[in-house]
Amino acid sequence: MLMKVKEVADLSGVSVRTLHYYDEIGILCPGETTAKGYRIYTDEDLQVLQQILFFKEMGFPLKKIHEIIHSADFDRIEAMEMHRSALLEKRSRLDRMLETVEKTIKNAKGEGNMTNEERFEGFDFSQNPYEEEAREKYGDQAVDESWQAIKKMDPEKIKEQTGIIYTKLAKLRKGDPSSPEAQEAIEEWYHFLNRIGHYPPEAFRGLGQLYVDDERFTQNIDQYGEGLAAFMKEAMTSFADRKK
Repeated sequence: MLMKVKEVADLSGVSVRTLHYYDEIGILCPGETTAKGYRIYTDEDLQVLQQILFFKEMGFPLKKIHEIIHSADFDRIEAMEMHRSALLEKRSRLDRMLETVEKTIKNAKGEGNMTNEERFEGFDFSQNPYEEEAREKYGDQAVDESWQAIKKMDPEKIKEQTGIIYTKLAKLRKGDPSSPEAQEAIEEWYHFLNRIGHYPPEAFRGLGQLYVDDERFTQNIDQYGEGLAAFMKEAMTSFADRKK
């Protein structure tokens, strides 16, 4: 079945502008065009689009997706099986987090006795879906050194410390991100990150910008309080400016 770009956009939910962009960068080029130059998508093109969207859902950048799906040894079935495993793991983690939210609500209402360990069930910072972006921004050596440092630390300690700092910042998020209290808390985050990686002030600033530019970061961070990601971005910018 042949489809025009508007029909593909309506079917998939991907904007016409995005489909044009995919064509420009060569990740999804329509199999056919009309005599007037209009893009015509085949069933095979739709399969490729589906694969792109699955990889995007997993957090892969377009550059990496292009490399994967256009490589000579790409196996679509193998990739779909990988997607299934990743989605099952994500569903399992979300179920655990949902249970944590339910327990937290009951505890806040005085209907339960929640332990500190239960407060952080479902959060998992041992897997980093943003590693490709980090490698592109800071280079392989910096990322590899960070992973080596992380491996030497207790994952539970990383999770616990992250939760503590985020909770502290969440309590300040409605105030001035450049205030002494906010800057003291964000400096704690700065030093913590530099214990497990290499984040000079400008990289720290860039990471803060990523917190609001990338909805995956925003959703993750805002679980501790709506608007926390934006607050941290401003606080990290202010901190970086002071470190110049």
